[in-house]
Amino acid sequence: MGSEQENLTLAAVELGRKGGRKTAERGPEYYAEIQAKRQTKAGGRPKNPPKAAYEGKLSFSGLEIECAVLEDGVRVISQRTLTRALGAPSGGAAFKRRSNEGVADLPIFLAYDRIKPFIGEDLSASLKSPLEYIPLHGGRSAFGIRAELIPEICDVWLKARDANVLTIRQRAIARQADTLMRGLAHVGIVALVDEATGYQYVRARNALEDILEKFIATEFRKWVKTFPDDFYREMFRLKGREFKEDSVRRNQQVGKLTLDLIYDRLAPGVRQRLEEVNPKNEKGYRKHKHFQRLTEHVGDPALRAHLASVITLMRVSDTWDIFKALMNRALPRYPAMPLFDQEGQKLLPETIT
Repeated sequence: MGSEQENLTLAAVELGRKGGRKTAERGPEYYAEIQAKRQTKAGGRPKNPPKAAYEGKLSFSGLEIECAVLEDGVRVISQRTLTRALGAPSGGAAFKRRSNEGVADLPIFLAYDRIKPFIGEDLSASLKSPLEYIPLHGGRSAFGIRAELIPEICDVWLKARDANVLTIRQRAIARQADTLMRGLAHVGIVALVDEATGYQYVRARNALEDILEKFIATEFRKWVKTFPDDFYREMFRLKGREFKEDSVRRNQQVGKLTLDLIYDRLAPGVRQRLEEVNPKNEKGYRKHKHFQRLTEHVGDPALRAHLASVITLMRVSDTWDIFKALMNRALPRYPAMPLFDQEGQKLLPETIT
């Protein structure tokens, strides 16, 4: 790892090359990237950082903080948005102050000599190297803080405030830390109550019912040709069979594949609800087509968009096996309702065989 002076020199070069004001506005993550590049050359930074598998935003008490779950299951909070939520300065002056006060190894929101005595050794060690990861949609690396450390970070500021050692500006950061801590406590107790009472599963089922209400109409709509011939033509091509329009109606496998490729993957529970409201008669036939029961403004547009995606995957595939692999990756099958088994464990998307 390069020395602090080397990092400052490199930052100064970048300031001059790209324009001081623009560079300063980028905040601490820009300098962290400069330092990380230096560390990469010295072998101090992982060459293949983990990727985000899920991303989202925490919003409460007027604060908004980006978060992610990495592919290895680690939960992280964006260092950049946490700095912003706490109201800590993040420009070039803050970077210089961090160096002058001898706390350059800490994140910018804890880099104050007045609060250093309140930072435990374990927390300090955990924060010295921010966790680098690749955002969900790619692009430049981001830096995160393990989610479980956030209450400890807030507690540092609250202890320093109670000890009456903060400046007027630092008290403002402590107030934000207090707000964040209270918000986390509120969310935490709600989650604990939901878990203890089992309401978290009812909440999930209610959300599923909302989806179905938007997708499934109360009455059957007039029949209108919805499935384009290309859907069946590509299906027959990938199956190595000759396509004829009347052969679609005679082929029982077409119906099974349509259920799997379309209705099982359109939205959670849609196929099961459609089969409930459009059952087969004693001869094994349905009176209506499933798509006639989809709502005009949500269900039908979603079906057409899904069909377009499926046909595209078909066209770029040379074999049925290649197409199956693409479908299972891009448009996985939703499990049948209920989404949760008797123990409350979420059922995972299935794959076609």
